[in-house]
Amino acid sequence: MIDLSHLRGKTIAVLGLGKSGLASVKALINAGAIVWAWDDNPSGRDLIEPLGLAPINLTECDWTEPDMLVISPGIPSTFPTPHPAAEKARRAGVPIICDVELLCTAQPDVPTLAITGTNGKSTTTALTAHILTGAGIKTQAGGNLGNAALGLEPSGPDDCLVLELSSYQLDLLAEAAFDACALLNITPDHLDRHGGMDGYIGAKHQIFARNKGPKWAIISIDDEPCAKMSVELAREGGRHIIEISVNQPVDHGIYVSDGWLIDDLSGAQTRIIDLTTVTQMPGKHNWQNIAFAYALCRARGVDATRIIDGILSFPGLAHRQERLGIIDGVVFVNDSKATNAEASAKALSAYQNIYWIVGGKPKEGGIAGLEAFYPNIRKAYLIGAATNEFADALGTDLPWEKCQTLDVATKAAFEDAKTNGDDAPVVMLTPACASFDQFKSFEARGDAFRDIYAHLATNAQERS
Repeated sequence: MIDLSHLRGKTIAVLGLGKSGLASVKALINAGAIVWAWDDNPSGRDLIEPLGLAPINLTECDWTEPDMLVISPGIPSTFPTPHPAAEKARRAGVPIICDVELLCTAQPDVPTLAITGTNGKSTTTALTAHILTGAGIKTQAGGNLGNAALGLEPSGPDDCLVLELSSYQLDLLAEAAFDACALLNITPDHLDRHGGMDGYIGAKHQIFARNKGPKWAIISIDDEPCAKMSVELAREGGRHIIEISVNQPVDHGIYVSDGWLIDDLSGAQTRIIDLTTVTQMPGKHNWQNIAFAYALCRARGVDATRIIDGILSFPGLAHRQERLGIIDGVVFVNDSKATNAEASAKALSAYQNIYWIVGGKPKEGGIAGLEAFYPNIRKAYLIGAATNEFADALGTDLPWEKCQTLDVATKAAFEDAKTNGDDAPVVMLTPACASFDQFKSFEARGDAFRDIYAHLATNAQERS
């Protein structure tokens, strides 16, 4: 357990008892801190009873006593309306932080790589950790992905932490500093939580706030907010800046040209790997993820050969363009994580001859903006609450079929893909919708798709 003994005897309030909050409570109890814990949901409060704690309502307590508030990042502390406990803590002058702050300040000598961005954080984090582990470095990944920050094991100066950080977490850091920071991209997201686009960009900028000295700032220049921020970082000075692009050459940076990852850090324009051969990570958005993972591992001192080995052996993340396998010449791709049109666009751009399973609980805008990818799609199979809305939106632009459920859609798509005579047909679940009409989560939806694939694969084997 992470050593927080410097907080022994301190009174620490913890608001929110989900994964990160509960891990914080356990670490603080172990450190000898006095813990005041609360969750607005009674089921959350029940989780601390086995730890010997009684819940303390942080909206009614005396805020002259706590030394700090550790708040779960999903709970608003400012916009759009701060939680009452956070507002009372702020008025009392009590610092408001998250578990990542506690982790990093407790282990200042542990090399730590931090990754943020609107899209691609999880894949880049997992890939970076995979490469470092394969290179023989004891590595843990966590934060916004996988383990909560204080659920990680203690690390030493020869190890490495790879942290995925959301804008919510970055807004709650005060002293945490990182040896290498990566900002993948910025597109509008979570604007209500940050008071608008400027607030969201400002939150992302926080990853570089304490990044000066012999440290690395790795940043894309492929979108306007990031490109502008890169110029600002260069103007400030005091960092090793690596610019990343999948669209254009970058002097002394890392970029993609004609499908090749190019390392120009020393000005040699060295070809590293043909990214078109990395079949488990197709598409330019994945090329960006690979470029960032490469840069982060170089910053940690890993040589290019070992990084290449790690890229080629990385299996990919579940539910994110996860290639399940091939049945009767038909490729099955699980992209259940694509819960909006922008996310589905990345998968639809990466394949041809797609038999598209789409639908669920629709989000604002539906599938608007995906028209450019219709030439890649042979037919759409509509499921869930979005069925009628998406049928109207597709009109005569694409053949479509109302299937309602995932199992019916998958079987129909497979039958069509087998018989239409396409070259390398793909049955793809990239729903562009939330899952909550028929599934409890995108993971449950993706798992169901994987089970359907396994059943079809078994049937195919029995026939042969």
